[in-house]
Amino acid sequence: MLDWTKCTAVERSPARVSGAWVFRGTRVPVKALFENLEDGATLDQFLEWFPGATREQALAVLEFTEGDVERILVNRLAGPFKPLETDWRERVRQSAAK
Repeated sequence: MLDWTKCTAVERSPARVSGAWVFRGTRVPVKALFENLEDGATLDQFLEWFPGATREQALAVLEFTEGDVERILVNRLAGPFKPLETDWRERVRQSAAK
């Protein structure tokens, strides 16, 4: 299990967003990043849809979770099995290179 306290791009407060991990200084839940990437969004789209979260924060979270991302996505899937998209990492890398 990830120790999110070691990722400086996120924070958690019981008084905000029901204590969910959010991007530091925002109310944007970290899980929104993974949900949107899994559903096919690009990093640029996520950043457009969730103002406040920065590219640097999103990339820091993705780097922090490298190796655990697929496990996180599998654990959050509800309902019938849905194959994971495996090329979202490449889309993020391309977007980050801009």
